Amino acid sequence: MHAKIPRITVNGQPIPPEAVEFELGRLVRFYSQHMPEEQVRAQLDALRQKAVEQTIGVRLLMEEAERLAITVSDAEVDERLAKMREEAGGPAKFAGLLQRQKMDEASLRAQITHGRRLDKLIEQIAADVPEPTEAEMREHFEAHKEEYTRVERVQAQHILVKPAENTEAAKSAARAKLDEIRKRVEAGESFAGEAAAHSECPSGRQAGGSLGWFSRGMMVAPFDNAVFDMQVDQLSAIVETPFGYHLIQKTGHEPAAPADYGEAHDSIRDFLRHASRGAALTEHVAGLRAKAKIEIA
Repeated sequence: MHAKIPRITVNGQPIPPEAVEFELGRLVRFYSQHMPEEQVRAQLDALRQKAVEQTIGVRLLMEEAERLAITVSDAEVDERLAKMREEAGGPAKFAGLLQRQKMDEASLRAQITHGRRLDKLIEQIAADVPEPTEAEMREHFEAHKEEYTRVERVQAQHILVKPAENTEAAKSAARAKLDEIRKRVEAGESFAGEAAAHSECPSGRQAGGSLGWFSRGMMVAPFDNAVFDMQVDQLSAIVETPFGYHLIQKTGHEPAAPADYGEAHDSIRDFLRHASRGAALTEHVAGLRAKAKIEIA
């Protein structure tokens, strides 16, 4: 993928190809969780272009955050670090996770600071976006009622281990690693901490292995069948899919139900709010881009 990444400069400053590669990798991993590998490969050019556009947008926002001198306090960074330590299962496990990722705490603090500065800028951009009215929310509900008919869905977290190569020995090693993880979880270790330390799915580091809520058919068949057959709080046996081997913990289950405005109210509000704020951010970035000197070769 690296050879096909274009050379990009924004206002005279080059964007490292690694930044685009990182964004492209994130997009590929995300889409790979929701569609077959061949479909992802077929869309690779479009994903690459999307990665370029998103990387440019982030750079423009970072430059604006610097111009506006948006600051992030040490206390804010400390709070985020404390939460990450808790999610990892404690200071020792968090230190081990940093070591495995070849990152020190100073570098992580810098990443958190940059991310929080962007968050604050985005909050400023969206500050004047009005909240959706009840009339708008009701209109949306009536126009999309079928989307709010609640299908059966589950909530789960998982740990993915991929064999190092396509051999029986490598597959056996991957299964053995998950067996050891399973024993530790059964003995009381945090599933989220084990996911953060060992899962090869992006959800491990980002969300303690959580996949959120999903309905039937959203995951590959072996994973889907296993989760829907499990009881809430149950820990699965090892599940094999085309992605590798999974250890799954089911954390929630909701039966199917007809559309109900009261139940859908908050999600409709959040959807319309997100859409309007996203539009404001897109417009703002377009304005920044119109004034910027961007070269793509």
